[in-house]
Amino acid sequence: MPTDPIFWLAIAVAITLVGLAKGGFSGVGSAATPLLALVMPPLEAAALILPLLLLQDVISVWVYRRDWDGWNVTVLTIGGAIGVGIGWSIAAIVSDDAIRLTVAVIGLAFVANALLRRVPAEPAKPSAASGVFWGAVSGFCSILAQAGSPPFQMHMLPQRLPKMTYVGTQSLFFAASNVMKVAPYLALGQFSTEGLGLSLALLPWAVATNFVGIWLVRRTPQELFYRIAYALMFAISLALLYQGTKGMFFA
Repeated sequence: MPTDPIFWLAIAVAITLVGLAKGGFSGVGSAATPLLALVMPPLEAAALILPLLLLQDVISVWVYRRDWDGWNVTVLTIGGAIGVGIGWSIAAIVSDDAIRLTVAVIGLAFVANALLRRVPAEPAKPSAASGVFWGAVSGFCSILAQAGSPPFQMHMLPQRLPKMTYVGTQSLFFAASNVMKVAPYLALGQFSTEGLGLSLALLPWAVATNFVGIWLVRRTPQELFYRIAYALMFAISLALLYQGTKGMFFA
């Protein structure tokens, strides 16, 4: 097991963010993999988090099993499968520094989306093609950086669905996406005995933060959590941008 205190601090914060996101605070978990990518290879970080996400998916899907929209889950999942496949093919041939740059761009786009997004006053029903497209972008971002939330929000927010329906749809879609990522990560050799042992050690904390997120989403406005997530994502993305640029062009 690693002994670096900075590593464990990054792990603790990342798992907390993932737990809150899986509980329903969509978006805050997108900072987790970029944070871990500061202290370990990006794909290894994504693979470390995946077993925790799969367990949390079981909990979240059960909790929100009556609150989801079937049409949205269908079109997003079709697109998600396409995006995961594209991300898999790219991840197999690019360097860690290139992935760090990709993750940095995803993170900065996440912040820009949050700052510039305007939710329509009236609900808008997107097309199936739009759902497949944003599902594909989400799947692509998710396999590289566990950062599929911003594209998902681009598709979902204009519909102005009831909060619980939104959270339930999110839970089902990302559960399906995470299952799709198991085979690619296995094929890419990202699961190791040490990594799986670390994931196992982190399970109690992951489950605890998942239930905290479920409790909070029913009682607390999300704005404070989003502000913290945006600030964290911005700072981490700038650090990854520096690391990736230095490694690719100035090593």
